[in-house]
Amino acid sequence: MNDSSVFWEDLMQDLEDPEFLRTYVLESIRIKSVDSIVNGLDDARVKADLSKAALARAISAEPATIRRLLGAGTSNPTLGTVSEVAAALGYRLVLEPLSDELTSLTDALVTGHVDNPAEFRTAMTELAS
Repeated sequence: MNDSSVFWEDLMQDLEDPEFLRTYVLESIRIKSVDSIVNGLDDARVKADLSKAALARAISAEPATIRRLLGAGTSNPTLGTVSEVAAALGYRLVLEPLSDELTSLTDALVTGHVDNPAEFRTAMTELAS
């Protein structure tokens, strides 16, 4: 048995607890979503040839706000701030559905249990890539 199999077996046991399951799925999706947005904003900033300080001035914010948002540390900006940064870079935020491959994650959030462990594992792997 390889380490990956042991990990998934242990995780599937932990996921039998609905509270753990929901927290695990929500955090996994949150991390992926926030990472995608922050990286996209920073890529747009670089493409626009704007410094973090110039971007902060564009939205009337302190430079530390942009450093925290685009830095490696943990940040939890408001949706308003993220929207303002996106607008200053010529973007807008949009909501998009999860891919069909990830519906088992949504199902797990709603029901509090995993119906198909193999499908769930595939979805989590897809989310991580």
